[in-house]
Amino acid sequence: MATIATETEAGTAADPFDVTRPELYRDDTWHAPFRKLRADAPVHYCANSDFGPYWSVSNYKYIVEVESLPDLYSSEVAGITVADLQEGDVRMPMFIAMDRPKHTGQRRTVAPAFTPSEMIRLNPNVRQRTAEILDALPVGETFDWVDNVSIELTTQMLAILFDFPWEDRRKLTFWSDWAGDIEIVKDAEKRQERLRHLYECAAYFGQLWQSKIGKDPTPDLISMMLHSDAMAEMEPNEFLGNLILLIVGGNDTTRNSMTAFAYGLDQFPDERAKLEADPALIPNAVQEIIRWQTPLSHMRRTATQDTVLAGQQIKAGDKIALWYVSANRDESVFDDADSIRVDRPNARRHLAFGHGIHRCVGARLAELQIGILIEEMAKRRLRVNVVGAPERIGACFVHGYRKLPVELSRY
Repeated sequence: MATIATETEAGTAADPFDVTRPELYRDDTWHAPFRKLRADAPVHYCANSDFGPYWSVSNYKYIVEVESLPDLYSSEVAGITVADLQEGDVRMPMFIAMDRPKHTGQRRTVAPAFTPSEMIRLNPNVRQRTAEILDALPVGETFDWVDNVSIELTTQMLAILFDFPWEDRRKLTFWSDWAGDIEIVKDAEKRQERLRHLYECAAYFGQLWQSKIGKDPTPDLISMMLHSDAMAEMEPNEFLGNLILLIVGGNDTTRNSMTAFAYGLDQFPDERAKLEADPALIPNAVQEIIRWQTPLSHMRRTATQDTVLAGQQIKAGDKIALWYVSANRDESVFDDADSIRVDRPNARRHLAFGHGIHRCVGARLAELQIGILIEEMAKRRLRVNVVGAPERIGACFVHGYRKLPVELSRY
């Protein structure tokens, strides 16, 4: 087995290529270890981490191979993150963490909310709300882009998707942040606090569910679940699990890509100028920004039988982390991969939405929202200028930002 571990001064085995360490993402220093892994050990066994032993799959080719074999590499056996269930935790099934055939039926239930025709229907609403938010922003004054733009836009969209009471929509952000924080697994008290918050979420949505019983179907996710054969009779924990999936998926992917648009183009002013000069590049720039950011760093699979991957002996039950954040910087696929190139010819090949049967069901909606944001910025000739260091999420699952101080100017 290829190994690139070292020894600490105390003599204990240490693995500098344990890429689950939260400080790598908090400090944005994850690039170097992944670059080394892709070059020397694209399928690497990490024996010691805060989440236990796991295999790191860090290059594009082998991630696609694993994702293309969902019966061999299960999403259901032990979940979709490197964090295992702890004693006292409650299992919350969700369709992204299910194998076929149950995954198929539940995914098909919510998929109609994200069809091309639905994107056409939603477009005017997304555009109007984006315009209102941008027109209310101060020009030439410092504000937090994450809170005022990214969170507000995505939370409004989630409220529409769920037919959620508008005045309470920030609860969705609150629940998403608690549900998506993988570091909480290390703290027993916080795990219990998270459980309380998630049960509050379940109770709130339970009331929404009850309010729609006996009513005609409507184009929101709660109604779609209620009127489907695959999801109408879910157990409470499965109902909560699928809610959390849709909230976190809808919130974090779009929210952190919207912030990456502001932050990333500020880091690459020549590319920003190229985009400002040619709005026809916007659809491709959306894909490139999603690739460059990769809002979810990894997904986890579990081997269902002994197998071989990249010459490494994988045992049944082994934990496998698929590092999308690394695959999207794979030099063999993306030239000059650490840079944003708004006209990158293969930007759409990114793996930020996954691959295969578990590819993000809401990908089109995320692309629509980010694209409209950039289009409406261009119409107003608004430019985002970053005026301070971003505060990043210190965790190996959600890859994003807590704060980003900016000022707007005109060009």
